[in-house]
Amino acid sequence: MPHLLISRLSNLSPRCHSLLIYLPWHLHKTIRLFSSSSTSPCFPLCIVEKDSPGDGGMVGDVHLFDAATEGLVTVTDKTIPEEIVNGDRHDRSLRVTDFYNPLAFKTNATMIPMPTFTALHLCQTEVVWNVAMSTSPGQQEDEDDWVVGIKFLGNQLSFCRPRRDLRWTNVSAPFKIFNNSNLMFSKRDKKIYFFHKDGYPAKIHKLLFHNLPQLPQSMWELLDSCPREDHWVESPSGESFLVKWYSRVSLSPSMSKLSIVMVFREEDTKDGIIKMCYTEDIGDICIFLSKSEAFCVPASSCPGLKPNSIYVADRIFSVYDLATKIFHHFKYPKDAPEKISPIPCWLPPF
Repeated sequence: MPHLLISRLSNLSPRCHSLLIYLPWHLHKTIRLFSSSSTSPCFPLCIVEKDSPGDGGMVGDVHLFDAATEGLVTVTDKTIPEEIVNGDRHDRSLRVTDFYNPLAFKTNATMIPMPTFTALHLCQTEVVWNVAMSTSPGQQEDEDDWVVGIKFLGNQLSFCRPRRDLRWTNVSAPFKIFNNSNLMFSKRDKKIYFFHKDGYPAKIHKLLFHNLPQLPQSMWELLDSCPREDHWVESPSGESFLVKWYSRVSLSPSMSKLSIVMVFREEDTKDGIIKMCYTEDIGDICIFLSKSEAFCVPASSCPGLKPNSIYVADRIFSVYDLATKIFHHFKYPKDAPEKISPIPCWLPPF
């Protein structure tokens, strides 16, 4: 039964229907999604086909995991456009669509075509690392200024204005240290930032960390040797956080690998240096991390969400309490099909 793979989401954006960037199955799926807050954050489990009307599309049930209730949400009789069905099987096209908005499941999905990728010399466009968008279509008065940026695995960055550009503007990152870097759009600064692996925007700012957690030197050395993802995220109120997510931390050969999360709050910026303070208290905020772009949600806006917590979906599927440093692992919802997205991601509220 066909299902869609998706992996990269956006921060919240008010007064807008949800949108995603869809790539076919043989590419690393990457989406950018904007939404209002009428539903809870959710996790796509699968799409179960029910009918093929003969127009190239299909009708199916969309199954989602609700982060607030920790239960199953099913959107029934969802019309899946032909472009998504065919693209999921064999197409290489790239589109922006609001298909995953469960509040508009009776309407036809918006499908906005994007230019074809062109690889630079010694670069590739088969595997996407992440996506950043300046806004979503329809949110701003001048649609021509809507910008999409894509970072591929390796050196290539590609940018375009879908409403007026017929091709991508391709840029090669200057150094190999940027190969696994993330693009991130700041709604506050109205800029797309390019972060390298040490966590600061390339050629823009450096981060100065203080009030670090009290750990033995041996533990810091262990963390330096472990896989790590850095996620820069902005809250709806404009606060900025850097989340360092260490995965597969092994304290001893006999112990299972652990995940460790650290959060740093932006304090101020002076002379190009951003001061970041370690914190175990982010108040009412929940931060969602996955193979999607990180985003923040006030817990009070979605009853059932746990404040001062990090929701994680990757090798583990759980919520982390910053105060107690305890992971609560989610159970697979009852009555859900035995299928799950191969590339886990959180969807912001719709």
